[in-house]
Amino acid sequence: MGDDSEWLKLPVDQKCEHKLWKARLSGYEEALKIFQKIKDEKSPEWSKYLGLIKKFVTDSNAVVQLKGLEAALVYVENAHVAGKTTGEVVSGVVSKVFNQPKAKAKELGIEICLMYIEIEKGEAVQEELLKGLDNKNPKIIVACVETLRKALSEFGSKIILLKPIIKVLPKLFESRDKAVRDEAKLIAIEIYRWIRDALRHPLQNINSVQLKELEEEWVKLPTGAPKPSRFLRSQQELEAKLEQQQSAGGDAEGGGDDGDEVPQIDAYELLEAVEILSKLPKDFYDKIEAKKWQERKEALEAVEMLVKNPKLEAGDYADLVKALKKVVGKDTNVMLVALAAKCLTGLAVGLRKKFGQYAGHVVPTILEKFKEKKPQVVQALQEAIDAIFLTTTLQNISEDVLAVMDNKNPTIKQQTSLFIARSFRHCTASTLPKSLLKPFCAALLKHINDSAPEVRDAAFEALGTALKVVGEKAVNPFLADVDKLKLDKIKECSEKVELVHGKKAGLAAEKKESKPVPGRAAALGAAGDKDTKDVSAPKPGPLKKAPTTKSGGPPKKGKTTAPGGSASAGTKNKKGLETKEIVEPELSIEVCEEKASAVLPPTCIQLLDSSNWKERLACMEEFQKAVELMERTEMPCQALVRMLAKKPGWKETNFQVMQMKLHIVALIAQKGNFSKTSAQIVLDGLVDKIGDVKCGNNAKEAMTAIAEACMLPWTAEQVMSMAFSQKNPKNQSETLNWLSNAIKEFGFSGLNVKAFISNVKTALAATNPAVRTSAITLLGVMYLYVGPSLRMFFEDEKPALLSQIDAEFEKMQGQSPPAPTRGISKHSTIGTDEGEEGDEPDDGNNDVVDLLPRIEISDKITSELVSKIGDKNWKIRKEGLDEVAGIINEAKFIQPNIGELPTALKGRLNDSNKILVQQTLNILQQLAVAMGPNIKQHVKNLGIPIITVLGDSKNNVRAAALATVNAWAEQTGMKEWLEGEDLSEELKKENPFLRQELLGWLAEKLPTLRSTPTDLILCVPHLYSCLEDRNGDVRKKAQDALPFFMMHLGYEKMAKATGKLKPTSKDQVLAMLEKAKANMPSKPAAPAKAMSKPMGGSVPAKYQPTPVPVEDSVSSNIEAKPDLKKTKAPGVSSKAKSAQGKKVPSKTTLKEDEDKSGPVFIVVPNGKEQRMKDEKGLKVLKWNFTTPRDEYIEQLKTQMSSCVAKWLQDEMFHSDFQHHNKALAVMVDHLESEKEGVIGCLDLILKWLTLRFFDTNTSVLMKALEYLKLLFTLLSEEEYHLTENEASSFIPYLILKVGEPKDVIRKDVRAILNRMCLVHPASKMFPFIMEGTKSKNSKQRAECLEELGCLVESYGMNVCQPTPGKALKEIAIHIGDRDNAVRNAALNTIVTVYNVHGDQVFKLIGNLSEKDMSMLEERIRRSAKRPSTAPVKQAEEKPQRTQNINSNANMLRKGPAEDMSSKLKIMYRTYRIQARSMSGHPEAAQMVRREFQLDLDEIENDNGTVRCEMPELVQHKLDDIFEPVLIPEPKIRAVSPHFDDMHSNTASTINFIISQVASGDINTSIQALTQIDEVLRQEDKAEAMSGHIDQFLIATFMQLRLIYSTHMADEKLDKDEIIKLYSCIIGNMISLFQIESLAREASTGVLKDLMHGLITLMLDSRIEDLEEGQQVIRSVNLLVVKVLEKSDQTNILSALLVLLQDSLLATASSPKFSELVMKCLWRMVRLLPDTINSINLDRILLDIHIFMKVFPKEKLKQCKSEFPIRTLKTLLHTLCKLKGPKILDHLTMIDNKNESELEAHLCRMMKHSMEQTGSKCEKETEKGASRIDEKSSKAKVNDFLAEIFKKIGSKENTKEGLAELYEYKKKYSDADIEPFLKNSSQFFQSYVERGLRVIEMEREGKGRIPTSTGISPQMEVTCVPTPTSTVSSLGNTNGEEVGPSVYLERLKILRQRCGLDNTKQEDRPPLTSLLSKPAIPPVASSTDMLHSKLSQLRESREQHQHSDLDSNQTHSAGTMTSSSSTANIDDLKKRLERIKSSRK
Repeated sequence: MGDDSEWLKLPVDQKCEHKLWKARLSGYEEALKIFQKIKDEKSPEWSKYLGLIKKFVTDSNAVVQLKGLEAALVYVENAHVAGKTTGEVVSGVVSKVFNQPKAKAKELGIEICLMYIEIEKGEAVQEELLKGLDNKNPKIIVACVETLRKALSEFGSKIILLKPIIKVLPKLFESRDKAVRDEAKLIAIEIYRWIRDALRHPLQNINSVQLKELEEEWVKLPTGAPKPSRFLRSQQELEAKLEQQQSAGGDAEGGGDDGDEVPQIDAYELLEAVEILSKLPKDFYDKIEAKKWQERKEALEAVEMLVKNPKLEAGDYADLVKALKKVVGKDTNVMLVALAAKCLTGLAVGLRKKFGQYAGHVVPTILEKFKEKKPQVVQALQEAIDAIFLTTTLQNISEDVLAVMDNKNPTIKQQTSLFIARSFRHCTASTLPKSLLKPFCAALLKHINDSAPEVRDAAFEALGTALKVVGEKAVNPFLADVDKLKLDKIKECSEKVELVHGKKAGLAAEKKESKPVPGRAAALGAAGDKDTKDVSAPKPGPLKKAPTTKSGGPPKKGKTTAPGGSASAGTKNKKGLETKEIVEPELSIEVCEEKASAVLPPTCIQLLDSSNWKERLACMEEFQKAVELMERTEMPCQALVRMLAKKPGWKETNFQVMQMKLHIVALIAQKGNFSKTSAQIVLDGLVDKIGDVKCGNNAKEAMTAIAEACMLPWTAEQVMSMAFSQKNPKNQSETLNWLSNAIKEFGFSGLNVKAFISNVKTALAATNPAVRTSAITLLGVMYLYVGPSLRMFFEDEKPALLSQIDAEFEKMQGQSPPAPTRGISKHSTIGTDEGEEGDEPDDGNNDVVDLLPRIEISDKITSELVSKIGDKNWKIRKEGLDEVAGIINEAKFIQPNIGELPTALKGRLNDSNKILVQQTLNILQQLAVAMGPNIKQHVKNLGIPIITVLGDSKNNVRAAALATVNAWAEQTGMKEWLEGEDLSEELKKENPFLRQELLGWLAEKLPTLRSTPTDLILCVPHLYSCLEDRNGDVRKKAQDALPFFMMHLGYEKMAKATGKLKPTSKDQVLAMLEKAKANMPSKPAAPAKAMSKPMGGSVPAKYQPTPVPVEDSVSSNIEAKPDLKKTKAPGVSSKAKSAQGKKVPSKTTLKEDEDKSGPVFIVVPNGKEQRMKDEKGLKVLKWNFTTPRDEYIEQLKTQMSSCVAKWLQDEMFHSDFQHHNKALAVMVDHLESEKEGVIGCLDLILKWLTLRFFDTNTSVLMKALEYLKLLFTLLSEEEYHLTENEASSFIPYLILKVGEPKDVIRKDVRAILNRMCLVHPASKMFPFIMEGTKSKNSKQRAECLEELGCLVESYGMNVCQPTPGKALKEIAIHIGDRDNAVRNAALNTIVTVYNVHGDQVFKLIGNLSEKDMSMLEERIRRSAKRPSTAPVKQAEEKPQRTQNINSNANMLRKGPAEDMSSKLKIMYRTYRIQARSMSGHPEAAQMVRREFQLDLDEIENDNGTVRCEMPELVQHKLDDIFEPVLIPEPKIRAVSPHFDDMHSNTASTINFIISQVASGDINTSIQALTQIDEVLRQEDKAEAMSGHIDQFLIATFMQLRLIYSTHMADEKLDKDEIIKLYSCIIGNMISLFQIESLAREASTGVLKDLMHGLITLMLDSRIEDLEEGQQVIRSVNLLVVKVLEKSDQTNILSALLVLLQDSLLATASSPKFSELVMKCLWRMVRLLPDTINSINLDRILLDIHIFMKVFPKEKLKQCKSEFPIRTLKTLLHTLCKLKGPKILDHLTMIDNKNESELEAHLCRMMKHSMEQTGSKCEKETEKGASRIDEKSSKAKVNDFLAEIFKKIGSKENTKEGLAELYEYKKKYSDADIEPFLKNSSQFFQSYVERGLRVIEMEREGKGRIPTSTGISPQMEVTCVPTPTSTVSSLGNTNGEEVGPSVYLERLKILRQRCGLDNTKQEDRPPLTSLLSKPAIPPVASSTDMLHSKLSQLRESREQHQHSDLDSNQTHSAGTMTSSSSTANIDDLKKRLERIKSSRK
């Protein structure tokens, strides 16, 4: 039994593995209980059992196994990690559970399998169950089938894949075991439930009896669509939704569901493909050509039998199709024609989409064959063409169909129309876009007027179908001229049409007139169609407009338009109606006169042709008046213009009359319903006058008005033809000029470029230079819209002319066309406009391509030429190809119909003669350019074979193939290539060349696409096999392409696709997927895509209605440029290519040469951020080593693989140093051209360079340093800042090299360190270099020390980290170094510091040995430099640092928004300089610079030297910021709701909005302020403003200044607007200053300017006069109080002092102003008791010192008012009272204390206060002492203390002693330990004091010091400059003679000591006295300018203080000493905090 008790003690997981069954049983039971208790699915507890679950289910003991199964079920249901066990557990269940006799075990096993399916592991479970079907044990087979059946029944056919189950069904039906057969029957019935008749075909060959039984069962099944009853975890919400519906009793969604569910399984998918090409009779091709029709029939019948297979395997069917096509087209025997048509039908049905490539050849032939009358032939042809249509798209065959429409044969016309009607039924609104509908409608409209009734009926049916599919709105524009009868007929046909995609679409279309169809209906309508997504996508756009309907359909994929076609259709419709309205017949002159006389005064008509010009002029004036007063409806336009044209008409000789006449024409056109008829009457006259000097402008105006009335395209065409039909060159040039402007105003849509081109060519050939110039200008404008293809029309012009045209185009390059300003309002509402814009690019692009006059070359592609190309003799083949090239060259632009050429060329792509293959590829390249986008239809039959050539073994052939594929893809886009299985079939071929080239091509193309066809997933399995290919290059390319596949397919789909891999492969691939997931780029954004289109589209990116983040909308070209670069990255400039070419050594093969095109650094979006995350999360090794180990090199190599060109990486990691040199040379070459890439990979480049530092080869090192110099120069130009990660993994290794023995290398490293300070703050460089001083290499130590000196000299003491004291102590250690160079360097560095900082150096460097000290003093004497003010460069350090903190991770480069903020900075600088010059005192300006020296914030860098490199660069943009134009209103509004989305780019957005606050336009400013206010009011978002506070405040007070100086003086401005702006500003500020963390970020200088602005505003008398002025001033009061209370107290106090000083200096300043500043100061004085500990006294005293220096006592007394001197005294008095003698320790920042009386004044005050408080304190002390007496006798105390001091004295117990002394002092706060200290040495006394302070910090401080500062309390204590006593007293112990400063220090210590003894509680009396009499001069109340609000607040504040202090007094009675020392330490801590925060 002992054994039993043993296992009882084991933990549960061990029991589960125990060999005793009882132990296991108990273990499983306990595990079950544990599993049920764990609530958190991600609990770590689950992981313990991961490996055990398989044992749970496969237990050998049946009883125990049952319990194990129960536990396993609970585990799978609840554990987050359960999915990992799927494979092993399910296979265990299949093999060990399903064969158990117990039914319970089987049930649990099935439950477990189903539970795995529920947790999304369906595929793995199904795989294991299907494996189980091969088991020999029938029990297991039955259980597996039953499980599959239950799974299907519960989860549905979407989750359970039916294809593999159906595949094994026949085998199950043949089983010998009845149970298996029965189970097979049940599952067949279940499958039938889901897919219905699709199951019949796969089961047609089973036993007939079984089939009959099945049929009987199937009939019994309910007809409704089945629904899943159980859902995956991710679908559980859907389940809840379904239940709600059922409980509501409604089955509203049912229809939608079955629409969704039923087409899910396509019978075709379940079929096995059959290969038939090899089964064709051997003599098929001979027989089909035979003369006897019987033989031909035999051949066809053989094919017919083969194509009856419902699914055919893909292959090359070109020859077969060609043979069948020949029979259909040419065979005289109609029976054979029908048979061949049937064969084609069979092929199309069996191949589906794979037949698409042949469709184009066959369709025209079949359509032309419809001339046959025999019904069976017609029927066969109809079936064939319908089947073929389903394999392709209407777009692809549209050309062929439209060509046949013009055939003379009525039967052909009828059948073609019927075919179109049937085709339309398969379309949806999205697959039948306007561009396709337009030509079809045009052709069909001809047919409805045909003489043959059957043709008319067929056309009506087709148009009716179109109407039904896309809705009236889209079709109506094309039916504008159809009379009512015919229109009704079309509508009638439309109602009868049944659409393929269910009636719902029809329904939706019918509803369309009444109201917009909700999105749901739209989606239903298209259910089952692959474009469903597209249909519902554009919904939000059109729904804005009431009349829009579902019929909209989206625009073409890949275009960046949102609202879609419907909108534009609506617009066109309106236009149609309008033009229709205004069409008017030409009226006779009599009728016109009659109409005119009805509306014009009679005298007017009589005087029209008077011979006296004055009378004519008077008549014109009357005419004009009459026209101005007429209503639009009653204006007879034609009659009026006829009157004007009446004699003398346009031959009018007097220019005044003529001007009036032209003006009246313009008026009539604008005000009336002006028709084209009227226009034709006047246009001739206008063109005649357009060149007239005096009347030209009026003529142009009139033309523009007519263009607006009659549409620009029509007007322009008329005007141009008229201008060029006359000889006057002036008229011609002016007409061209008018047209240039008109295009800009009206936009380009609808213009017939072809018509203009001929006129422009005439103009270019004109002799008059003005005409030529105007023509070239017009071309420039057209280029904006048409793009580079425009040049093609003018290639045959003279070179001189061509160069002028090119120059004009060059000018236009990169500009986007302006927004149309005219021609919109008249014909559309705003809403429609948006739609029209949206649709336009689609048209625009196509138009431009359509404009090119394309030549039909099919007649030149004769059968002789085709046979030549296929000849056996290669020379003849070459001749044939040459001929083809000649034909294409000659034609330039060709039509898509190229006859038999594609098949002929395809044959040549696998020619044995490689030269011919290359020639063919060149022809195909030519073909792509010549055919343009129409080449799309040849992608399948010609494009894919080009890809096959990528597998050629010859390098140059592959290169040519790649170039060809790219040329094609440029014309076609990628969609055509990725659709279907062709590409995946290519990738499947195991040809390493093909694979690597194809993957490389995909990796280049995929990132640029915004969406891809779903067929891309078919490539994934082959991509995975490439990842494991034997060939390294293939593997590499596959890895490169992986992230881009994932970008489109998503990680989930990719991971799912690994299910079919072997387990080992699967793990590897999944690991790669994880890695790729990290590097996965984001899809390209819409705007960039629009810009990168070569055509430029016809709508500028700016106006595309996609929502754009604000800064994008400001200037699309600024923003889109970087994006553009990214998208174009794969094809880098040829210049770079040639540069590389030079570097390639001669021995490299052509292949390498080829590879080296393209960028060397690939931009991977967010790649760098991801690498940093990985390093932080310790996923990769941190770059930290003494010598680089292999794993570091490997890691770097892996990281580089995704972003460095393969060949360059090979060079970089080559074992031979010469390759490293080559790599560096290439990197230098590419530095400028690939800035983006270099910065994206900067971390990796720097890491690689650190590896080179460890190489022994000097040449590599020199080259590396050369590269680094160039690199850091580039980075500083780009204003890039190194990240912490980049710095820490590079700088330490660079510093190693500073100790190199070679001078030249050391010099280079120093130069690099110097440049690095421009990209990494010097203060952060300092610690790295400091670390370098600890090296064993003396040269390195010396160089590092020198570098430290340089840093201090350049940037001041602020760079010393962690504190100047610590840093200098470390440097001083080296004065005693044994190496002379190091000693000298250390001394020089400290002398440098002395020159910057003066005597304070001695305090900072601590205790030096006598020898070192004397060396230092000697060196200082020798340097004989007096301390100069800190150099200016110090100012430069700060901006870099702050910028580094603020710069957003995403905005590492300087984007446009940062540009804004830099503009702001410049404006601010100029503003500061003006402010100074106004003050008029030169010394004041100097003061400002000195006073800000230590705490300069980024924005105050106004000394000219800060950014002297390029001041004008930004300066010239200064005014932009005041341009309201930049900000289109709606877009700005759009931002506010999306503030959350903007966090990706928050910094730049906030910068941009802040820059608008300072805008000169009031509305812009108010909008920006409201947005900021919205952020500030929401706590969770307010922190987004952090880092922008100064910038925001600057913008605000600049706006205040703008209002004060400009807006208030502007009479035109409504003062309410100004009040509104003021209230916005003040409201914003109050919100800001309520958030303390943000308020504290405001820096001194900014606060000073803000207070200046606010006080000026309070004193502005103009405001007081306004109605709401008082309210504004009251609000300002409130704001001032907030600013004073919430800002950083040091900063605000400092700001007020400086402001007071400036206001007293400025003669112009009003005394009121100074008075208010002083009031603010008094307010601050009142707050001092509460805030004293958070104030940096050193800074405040420095400010007071400067004040007193500028205003000595005598000068102050001369002031008119005594307030300034009283204010200053009050402030100092309060400070003295609060700080006591310690105040004298805070003069550290003052260089020369004798310059002002501050120190003397403080000393006087201290003396006075001591005398006052001494007596009080003695009494208090006595009280305290008596209390101690009560507690313990004096003697006891002395003994106790003596014991403690003994401990402190001993070495071992010193710490313990100090701790006890501290405890004792804390307990008896008044105990006197002085007697024990008196006898000891000075050193011992300071040691004890310091020790106590350290303990105090440790114990008290821990709670208060935020740990985030990262500095331990001990360190903090040493940073504090207070305990200066040690230094001086030590100096004394050396027994030397010391200077007066040491005695001053001694005096200070003694004073302090007195303070400890006598005025221990000195903190309290001043406070009480402060309460009894406030320290504010009495005048404050009498001249209180700050109104009642301020005084109320002040009172409440005082009460608050009273109550606070009372409680303080009671509390501190017992712990007086400790409280005062705590206050002291608290003060130190707060100061520390301040110092640190200012450092950051």
